[in-house]
Amino acid sequence: MIVYGLNPVLEALRAGRVRAIRLGTASSPRTAEVRRLATAAGTPVTRVPTEVLDRVTGGAVHQGVVADVAIPAPLTLDELIAGATTPALLLVLDGIEDPQNLGAILRAAEAAAVDGVIRQTRRAAPLGRVAKTSAGALTHVRLASVVNIARAVTELKAAGIWTVGLEADGDDLYDGLDLTLPTALVLGNEGRGLRRLVRERCDRVVSIPLLGRVNSLNVAVAAGVALYEAVRQRRALAHRAT
Repeated sequence: MIVYGLNPVLEALRAGRVRAIRLGTASSPRTAEVRRLATAAGTPVTRVPTEVLDRVTGGAVHQGVVADVAIPAPLTLDELIAGATTPALLLVLDGIEDPQNLGAILRAAEAAAVDGVIRQTRRAAPLGRVAKTSAGALTHVRLASVVNIARAVTELKAAGIWTVGLEADGDDLYDGLDLTLPTALVLGNEGRGLRRLVRERCDRVVSIPLLGRVNSLNVAVAAGVALYEAVRQRRALAHRAT
């Protein structure tokens, strides 16, 4: 997979995932940092004309750097659950199709230190188009790919993980539930929301209050809001325990 842009490439280098780097002819302190980290890791760096970078990225904004990156193979759901911390915090993505949204969700997930993200193998944004928008988070987040999200929700429940769907018409408010429990937040498709079977299998379905004139939030924004409510509750609980 190619990753381009200064921040994504630097993150991939720090994660030890880069196999080779192509730099444009322009130099800057940031490209010097790319070269320094690559040299320290023994990663080959090649100078190429900017036109080459334009071609391999399809004309995207690459900031003069493209890396060939090894993305970790997706885990199974059992592997993801087994490797989670206590209490687990997971994200389940029911048909997120826009690479921009998936990238932003992965970045929020990495920032909130989630234990993993579960996505469906079909009707989902291809990972190859996500690295730039995730600003490198794709190289850090543990991913599990499943065939059936509804079945995955059932398996999470059987493992003792509280499954909480997010919908505009949810029965409860997102901050009214105890998210200090082992929790999987379930997010639906950008246009359709949660599919019926997925929604029915969630333990609870919650909403984020909309106080202005818009009638919905972008799914990546909703993910960030809900994740950081879980983080807030867990930090408050840890503070009370000290």
